[in-house]
Formats: sequence, C-alpha cells, structure tokens
Amino acid sequence: MAHEYRAEVRWMRGGAAFLDNRYSRGHVWAFDGGVEVPASSSTAVVPLPLSVAEAVDPEEAFVASLASCHMLFFLNFAAKSGFLVESYEDAAVGFMTRNEQGKLFISKVLLNPSVVFGGSRRPTDQDVEKLHHDSHAECFIANSVKSEVALGSPGFSFT
Repeated sequence: MAHEYRAEVRWMRGGAAFLDNRYSRGHVWAFDGGVEVPASSSTAVVPLPLSVAEAVDPEEAFVASLASCHMLFFLNFAAKSGFLVESYEDAAVGFMTRNEQGKLFISKVLLNPSVVFGGSRRPTDQDVEKLHHDSHAECFIANSVKSEVALGSPGFSFT
C-alpha cells in the first residue's frame, strides 16, 4: 500500500536584490487542511537578517518529525498495552556533523522523552524500554533516514 504526503513550499523575492545572495530565506510551508507554517533557513547557517529566527528551519523540522513519529507510536503501543499516558514531552536534539565526504548532515537525533503515566496499571522499566524500542522500530521517519536516532535517558513518572 502506497501513501502520498504533500507539502507546498512557497517563497517570493518580493522585489529584494537576489543576485548578490542577500535575499530573505523566509518562506512558507503549506499543508493539507490549510495549515501554514513560517519557515526559513537556520540562523546558524544563514545569519540574520537574511533568515527568520522565529520561523521553523528544515533541521528543526527534521528533528521534530522524528520525535513526533516516535511519540505517536509510543502512545499507540502504550494504549494497546493498557498503560494510561497522561502526558508525553520530548526535548529532542539534532546534531549536525560532517560525513565522509565532508558534507554537513544531521548525524544523530537524541530523543529525550518524559512520560507521565496515570491509572492503576503501571509499566515497569522494562515495559517502558520495550515501548520505546518498538516505537523506534516502527517509526516511518526513523526507518527513512540514515542518521542515528537514539534514546537519551527517558524519564517517566506516575500521577
């Protein structure tokens, strides 16, 4: 079964100079349902004012998509296992390094999830580890990239 996922990316010069390479990198990502997200190059790559600090950059979006995919599978597997999740937060971090050809790439994404469980059925440390392992194994995004995706020290608590 094949699925298609679409995103529209829009940029306009808006009358600014272009050939001198001093144009705004600000643009818009548009998704189904009408959601639009301000996007830009990272200010670490292209300095202000040519980048937009308040916008999402592709590197942040890459890290967020990995963390989001992992979380969605985790929630699914937790529910199927009878564990009530009250909240899930992740302070994921992506690390950019150079590959063998000297090209920059996101070489590692470190997930740092913190999960709060409620209800009477409490997962053991081994249960939580299995939920994360299975989530990583099934995450579509993690299965699509060559970067290392690792789990930091996951935190969890009970209400």
